[in-house]
Amino acid sequence: MSITSYDPRTGAAGGAVEETSPADLAAAVHRAQGAAAAVAAAPPAERRGWLHAVADALEAHADELAALADRETALGLPRLTGEVARAAAQLRFYGDVAAEGSFLGVTIDEATDTTPRLVRVNRPIGPVAVFGASNFPFAFSVLGNDTGAALAAGCPVVAKAHPAHPELSARQVAIARAALDGAGAPGGAFDVVVGHQAGVDLVQAPEIAAVAFTGSQAGGLALWQLANQRDVVIPVFAEMGTVNPVVVTRDRVPDIAAIAEGFVGSFTLGHGQFCTKPGLLLAPSGSGAAEAVASALRSQAPAPVMLTEPIADSVRAGIDELTAAGAEVVAGVGGDGTGWTAPAAVLAADVTALKPGSRLLEECFGAVVLVVEYATDDELRHAIAALQGSLAATVVADDAQDPQAAWVLDALSHKAGRVTVNDWPTGVAFTWAQQHGGPWPSTTAPAATSVGAHGLDRFVRPVTFQSAEDSWLPAEARADNPWRLPRRVDGRLRTAEGGLA
Repeated sequence: MSITSYDPRTGAAGGAVEETSPADLAAAVHRAQGAAAAVAAAPPAERRGWLHAVADALEAHADELAALADRETALGLPRLTGEVARAAAQLRFYGDVAAEGSFLGVTIDEATDTTPRLVRVNRPIGPVAVFGASNFPFAFSVLGNDTGAALAAGCPVVAKAHPAHPELSARQVAIARAALDGAGAPGGAFDVVVGHQAGVDLVQAPEIAAVAFTGSQAGGLALWQLANQRDVVIPVFAEMGTVNPVVVTRDRVPDIAAIAEGFVGSFTLGHGQFCTKPGLLLAPSGSGAAEAVASALRSQAPAPVMLTEPIADSVRAGIDELTAAGAEVVAGVGGDGTGWTAPAAVLAADVTALKPGSRLLEECFGAVVLVVEYATDDELRHAIAALQGSLAATVVADDAQDPQAAWVLDALSHKAGRVTVNDWPTGVAFTWAQQHGGPWPSTTAPAATSVGAHGLDRFVRPVTFQSAEDSWLPAEARADNPWRLPRRVDGRLRTAEGGLA
């Protein structure tokens, strides 16, 4: 059996990649388990070297990779060339976060007359299964955020290639393996499997200690259920698609045309295939928001080409489901070309239709949005309360005197992991303060983030050693601090050099 590559612009078949056999999968997870101790024991600065080497290799092959990705995703060379650069920068960032060392959380309480010596440290959990995303063939791929964070944290990775870009995944893996070998990483630190059944078997393999996934709710929940059916249950860090709401305050109604232009630019970015796509606009009654967004959509006239044929089919089905749930189509463009095209659409509904369990509050993955008007603050509060948890939410407000801004910001913070103000959510910076995760069902672990420095926290767990000989402790926890890490001693934070922070 094999996975066939397709050109979304035409639907024409390209090359194929062989699916991973049960024997080869067993060998891959066995190699990962065998490498786990060596990967964990490597100083963070050494792991940084591995990730920088992979980043260098990606950049050296950027043109080749972007061209291959474009044939399999139709996302365009400018976007894809930029995404290769982003993926390389992400890998370097996670390596740098590892070398800084605070993610290990080394905390020491020296012995007293009444308490024993306690040493607390975050330890790598072991081999991680990473499921690459369809919509970001580099940034969330087999070499994306999850792989970078897991390796940085000291965990081997077995990645599952996405069927939307099998040849690209195979090429990235080959490049990464060569770079890791050249940088001295242990054999088995990084591997890949291909095929649906291989993915199922990967989650169920006893050697796997955690799963990281970016994709649909259906896919994420299926993996979460598989992990919870194991004899030894493991965590699944799934980032899943939901509606990311936008609230426009009354003070911004005069700017509704400009807001609509920005909204359309955001929800059609990447043909509407971003997990942070804003999918619901809540605007004041009488603002004419639905028609403003429809006008902007007609003016910009996007022609979405979806990543896969099932995604294109799901866009049309989603529009039908939204109309059946009480929405009406205000405008639609595109969807009548060759290949896997799909329409971009603006729908409108009454605010009273936003009730828990309604299809109107579920994502339609693609360039499809719903616009709803609210008459009073109470109507807006009830609408926000009905929303599912989401990765991001947006407030479009005036200045500091805007009477709605503060309470809307607070209300949305209970529904989303990141709240943007006068800034569209479709850009996700990989930084120290980033949070790319949110309440259920946007993620299976609301405290976790799949982007940013705290992404490493998913792949370690704290262990406290009581009254242990110092020489018996892992290197990162020893009194002489051989890895030169920041640590907290008797409640006082100390720098890597030993001074008080």
